Amino acid sequence: MVSILRPLQAGIEQDHPSGRYVKETQMFDVTKKEIEWGGRPLLLEAGKIARQADGAVMATYGGTQVLCTAVAAKNPRTGVDFFPLTVNYQEKTYAAGKIPGGFFKREGRPSEKETLTSRLIDRPIRPLFPDGFRNETQIICTVLAHDMENDPDIVSLIGASAALTISGVPFFGPLGACRIGYQNGEFILNPRLGEMDDIDLDLVVAGTREGVLMVESQANELSEEVMLGSVMFGHEQFQPVIDAIISMAESSAKEPWDLPKAPEGQGEVLKILKDRAEEPLRRAYEIKSKQDRMESITELKRSVLDQLETEEQDTELAASMFKKLEKNVVRGNILETGQRIDGRDTASVRPIECEVGILERSHGSSLFTRGETQAFVVTTLGTGQDEQIIDAIEGEYRRHFMLHYNFPPYSVGEAGRVGSPGRREIGHGKLAWRAIRPLMPDHEDFPYTVRVVSEITESNGSSSMATVCGTSMSLMDAGVPMKRPCAGIAMGLIKEDDKFAVLSDILGDEDHLGDMDFKVAGTEEGVTALQMDIKITSITEEIMQVALAQARDGRLHILAEMKDAITSAREDVSQNAPRITTFQIAREKIREVIGTGGKVIREICETTGAKVDIEDDGTIKVASVDNEAGESAIAWIQSIVAEPEVGKVYEGKVVKIVDFGAFVNFLGSKDGLVHISELANERVPSVGDVVSEGQEVKVLVLAVDDRGKVKLSMRAVDQSTGEEVPVERKDREPRRERRPRNNND
Repeated sequence: MVSILRPLQAGIEQDHPSGRYVKETQMFDVTKKEIEWGGRPLLLEAGKIARQADGAVMATYGGTQVLCTAVAAKNPRTGVDFFPLTVNYQEKTYAAGKIPGGFFKREGRPSEKETLTSRLIDRPIRPLFPDGFRNETQIICTVLAHDMENDPDIVSLIGASAALTISGVPFFGPLGACRIGYQNGEFILNPRLGEMDDIDLDLVVAGTREGVLMVESQANELSEEVMLGSVMFGHEQFQPVIDAIISMAESSAKEPWDLPKAPEGQGEVLKILKDRAEEPLRRAYEIKSKQDRMESITELKRSVLDQLETEEQDTELAASMFKKLEKNVVRGNILETGQRIDGRDTASVRPIECEVGILERSHGSSLFTRGETQAFVVTTLGTGQDEQIIDAIEGEYRRHFMLHYNFPPYSVGEAGRVGSPGRREIGHGKLAWRAIRPLMPDHEDFPYTVRVVSEITESNGSSSMATVCGTSMSLMDAGVPMKRPCAGIAMGLIKEDDKFAVLSDILGDEDHLGDMDFKVAGTEEGVTALQMDIKITSITEEIMQVALAQARDGRLHILAEMKDAITSAREDVSQNAPRITTFQIAREKIREVIGTGGKVIREICETTGAKVDIEDDGTIKVASVDNEAGESAIAWIQSIVAEPEVGKVYEGKVVKIVDFGAFVNFLGSKDGLVHISELANERVPSVGDVVSEGQEVKVLVLAVDDRGKVKLSMRAVDQSTGEEVPVERKDREPRRERRPRNNND
């Protein structure tokens, strides 16, 4: 093995500024491919790290680096009828120069961002594996460095695509991906993280050279034309990435695996199934009720498989072919007749029923039912103390709008595990959050923390879009001043050769047996969220254009149905919700309101029952369900920060008696002195003759000197009524000038 000495490198072919030397061995067969993309270098490197993986690529974009690995088991799993693919995206805190919080000081369970990015990578990659491939496959993307400018999700998707392309695993890629922004009528390729708050669109698109496979987006009520334009712009912009991956694979790819072979006797078994089950299957799919239809299909399948078992046929193969027969029956009928499983045409939406105010104690609630899909959505309004604190790799931030989606097993008539949310639930909740988020009021105008929970109580297609509709109504029922109501609809696709049919408001079976899941949410003004997953290699611009236009018609129909229940936000929040009053105090007064060790603020909250949030700029938010409690807390705080006004009467308490007068606490923590001459109109021999410690008195502010000391008067106030009374004040006689002492006197 030959070794050489040369400067330690940082980045690509750049000498390290320290000038130190390290020993580097020529043991790596490294392949690099670099392109300029979106104003930053994109570097793909293979052959140096994780060499025992089937494919491993270090993807670097700007200063963000992600190690992407792909490994597939050498033997297929038996007894499964699905492709066992797992994608794990993981962020290491050392990537941002941080140490994890908590007791154990190491990364724990996946965050929401990690879960969502894992799904983002999985969705466009999964359709590119061949049918019948059952080898367990795992993709791991590890963020090693984050420059706080380039989001690692796009880098990970590109790196995963490259790792699979060079792995030899049967993968019909590569695919490319990019993020598209939109501002001032122009599309932006891969906007930096610091630019995301000011743009009207955040769209991630992935696909192959032929077409688009996946879209994920959030938008500020943009038109269908802009959304389609952004998708096509993205498809054009990631073509250089695909070229780079192909160029790298030409010199570094491993020997390709053999494609999975079709099971022997597949055609014969399919013919037997068609003879025995095709017509009964057609009749079963004419049943409108989902539960009855599924029972009929299950019974038919069991009966046919039992017959084949007695005939010593391969029942595992027959079960797989039965699914194919189902697919052919449903898809063929739609393309030939235009009639769907439940009797609708391709553009119709199922019957809709909308209700609000379902729960008495909740702040807002709604029940949205569309066919056999139902979402029970509840809104809760909280204070700043209820904000979610996110400790992300980019830094800590707070979230004051949360949307959580739950999918209990009873929603599909099954008994199953109930526990923490899975990837699907997190993903569906985030999609609904993206749809609603652009329509929420500014936090300064509506200073509540808002949490929405969607319980899917029935499901037969598009429960995430039912969540969007139910959330919109629940928020308005809670008095949240949304810009406009929002609705969502899921579109499907059946495509065979040049024939295709776009389906509005798809059923679960149509989603399962179709080629596309295309969800669109928005208002009457435009689109706020769009998510598309394609199960075939790609779709055309024409199909997307038809789907977007048909989705708009369906969305407007659903919005019209929702107006029967509620048209806009209620004028005020629920009587069960806390009332939040916001006001400002001087920053130098914050310490007085909080008190030593938080003593004062705790006393205010415990005594009044209100919640008090104090921000660094002096903004104070007082929240309480009880109006009197809130008013008491506000008055207490204002008394602490208020400055005494000369000539104003205050109520106070005697806190200390001295020979020359009494000290009275009269304005928060402020004390003032009532001189013995100001206790009463008549001469007072002793202060204790007039007042005692703890006595409630009324005082008039006479003066405040430069040092903040306050002079008070009791005799100028009627102690029974609190009204100021006139008093005589004799000016002091001028002091006589003392004659100098004469020593001779």
